[in-house]
Amino acid sequence: MTHLILLLLGGEFLRRRGRMLVIIGWLLLLAGIGVFIDALDGALYFPLALFAIIFILEGSATLLIAKSGVGGQRVLRFAKGLFAVTIGVLILAGQHHGHFVLSMIFGLLFLADGVMQCTAAYVVRYERWKYVLASGIAEIALAIFFFQPYPTHYVGTLPYFLGLFLAFSGLKLLALAGRVKRLGADSTLHDHRQANFMPTEDLAGHFQDVTFDGPPQQTERALTVHIWTPTGSAKAETRNYPLVDRYIAAVDVNGVISTGHAALETPDGIYISLYPAQEIDRSPDQFAQLLRATADNDVPGVFQPDYATESRAWCPSSVQVRIRNYDARRLAAFWEAYRQEATYNLTHRNCSSSVSNALDAALEGAVGRLHGSKAGWRVLLRLLLTPELWVAAQIRKRALTMAWTPGLTLDYARAMSMLADPRPFGWWQMSQAALRRIADMRAAWRRQDQEATARGSRQS
Repeated sequence: MTHLILLLLGGEFLRRRGRMLVIIGWLLLLAGIGVFIDALDGALYFPLALFAIIFILEGSATLLIAKSGVGGQRVLRFAKGLFAVTIGVLILAGQHHGHFVLSMIFGLLFLADGVMQCTAAYVVRYERWKYVLASGIAEIALAIFFFQPYPTHYVGTLPYFLGLFLAFSGLKLLALAGRVKRLGADSTLHDHRQANFMPTEDLAGHFQDVTFDGPPQQTERALTVHIWTPTGSAKAETRNYPLVDRYIAAVDVNGVISTGHAALETPDGIYISLYPAQEIDRSPDQFAQLLRATADNDVPGVFQPDYATESRAWCPSSVQVRIRNYDARRLAAFWEAYRQEATYNLTHRNCSSSVSNALDAALEGAVGRLHGSKAGWRVLLRLLLTPELWVAAQIRKRALTMAWTPGLTLDYARAMSMLADPRPFGWWQMSQAALRRIADMRAAWRRQDQEATARGSRQS
């Protein structure tokens, strides 16, 4: 999540506040260590009730606007809201049972995530897979720590969790602050170096508003992410495998596997669509071996010329996500460097990872671009309160530790579109709609009373 916050606010925001990022990083690290140590002796000075109320309020607000999400966004919003409310209720319940259930929940979450990371790292073998494997093992060790009662018999569960969260957040901030310092003034957060890009301040004022009522109209200038879903691009009728055919691959009645496709298009003439030069045999017998992101699975790739050509040769994209607030120059610089190599790897360098990386380059500084010199701590707070930030962070983490797929890219693009082209706060819109509904009802009641009074006067 930290990476996305800094990505969306942009390098200019980072450089102006580099010293403050270091200070906040150290404060979070020390606070996390302090909170964790405080919970070890069982004599808690941590305000559990306050954090429980915060969890319940935040979870309730997320649940209220969960239905406004699309696809995986809606599911993640409901999951996040229910999780936060459940945690808050268990904290307020207190006593031994509440703390025990809370420990089991945190333990299961760490265990599931750790096992998933270890499995993905071992099977896919992407770059830095050993680091991710070690991270997964560490999560499993934390799960065991939460499962067993020592040393506080589950009373310190929440402080342990928050202490770890604060400490790791502080470490990430310190690492990012150091990275920005090393990059210098003419670089971005990406691995692809850029020169002579347009500063965020020069792009400010391009939009008259800082919030938008909805996605861009067809007549508006916008970047478009094209997604061919696995089921939508299959040549024959597919079998029904929930979640698998949405995020991984679809299998048709003949046993042929379809993984879908992703592409990115801009009105500036950029079209990013990486495809293997020769069709890969994706039969079930060989598919497991193809999942490895190793050099022996690299094959020659080809970049499609444009959407019109690709859609005519295959089929129209199943879903399109359009974003008006993007940086054409950063995207062009990314594309100029990325297109120099056309290697294709099913999990490590595929169509979806190409589009996701390009989208990150295009949206770097998107929030700062809207607010210009006014982009400060208030803008950061609003970004933190946007549910799509959490959604995008979870999708990105899962994709980086496993593989980008068209389904994950679709949900990621949808979440990032809500961050780059922010809507008015959902809870604010709902509260305003509720107040308008109450006012309309009261006005209708007054009219009914007036009509009843008038009828009574005529009858008398």
